Amino acid sequence: MRTISFAKAINEALHQIIATDKQAFLIGQGITSPWYVGTTTVGLIGRFGPKRVIDTPTSENCITGVALGAALAGMHPIICFPRMDFMYLAMDQLANHMANWCYMFGGQLNVPMVVWAIINRGGEQAAQHSQALQAVFSHIPGVKVVMPSTPYDAKGLLIASVQDGNPVVYIDDRWLYEKEGHVPEEHYSVPIGKGVVRREGKDITVVATSYLVHEALKAADNLSNVGIDVEIVDLLSVKPLDEKLLFKSVEKTNRLVVVDGGWIHFGLAAEIAARVSETCLFKLLKAPVMRVALPNAPAPASSALEKVYYPNAGSIVSAVKKSLEKRN
Repeated sequence: MRTISFAKAINEALHQIIATDKQAFLIGQGITSPWYVGTTTVGLIGRFGPKRVIDTPTSENCITGVALGAALAGMHPIICFPRMDFMYLAMDQLANHMANWCYMFGGQLNVPMVVWAIINRGGEQAAQHSQALQAVFSHIPGVKVVMPSTPYDAKGLLIASVQDGNPVVYIDDRWLYEKEGHVPEEHYSVPIGKGVVRREGKDITVVATSYLVHEALKAADNLSNVGIDVEIVDLLSVKPLDEKLLFKSVEKTNRLVVVDGGWIHFGLAAEIAARVSETCLFKLLKAPVMRVALPNAPAPASSALEKVYYPNAGSIVSAVKKSLEKRN
């Protein structure tokens, strides 16, 4: 069984996509710099040349417009935002145009475009370089949002995003780049809209995405030492959400903790809690749905404060224990 890193899995996916799809190309800032995008684009410019791997000036709105126009003309652009924060500078193109055009043209014109958004949280990068905006883009109709947590899914979901034929925001987290796991050498895809149970359990469900799946697994191992059996659900796709998998798990455990790397107010965790509460599952819950997410504050520029600001295994353990203390 071959094991490679998360970053290498993305790199391999990009090589295979551009090699097999003649309409695909990569465009963005710093994509020919191994440091800037964490080795994920190593070897692309040398293999495919500057017409397929386009390193651009700093102009997010312009770059997005170029990619969008190419998609409308039948190309399959992958646009890279090395820091997700600066996608705000392209919001007109992303929210008003990319997301709406298929609907506005009555389904006769698709936008086969992948927006590769990288979260660079931590490292004292502060409020303008650390944001996780999955809730923002999940709120927009016409856009799919995926968040892989393993090298296997990083490769498979990126390939699936290009094959989808619709706008997909593919979000990865630099905190995952050194994680290693099994990744087949062949070209394969992971279905968008399907989650996976990473750990079976009977006492409580913990739903997570991205790097927090790994923190949830650490928390589950910790809690197993005191006799608490935690089920971990990795959503993989934020939108569309795998409600069937989510509901099945909550129906089994009757308790739910939702873990998200975005802000707690009006975020992904609130959406999942609402969906569970709106169904007949609400009557089965033995405790209120608990949320673990970022506080309602910008990211600090201090390593000491970062340790408190970002959720981790300890935050999840506390939430699970709090949930189990509550009884209907």
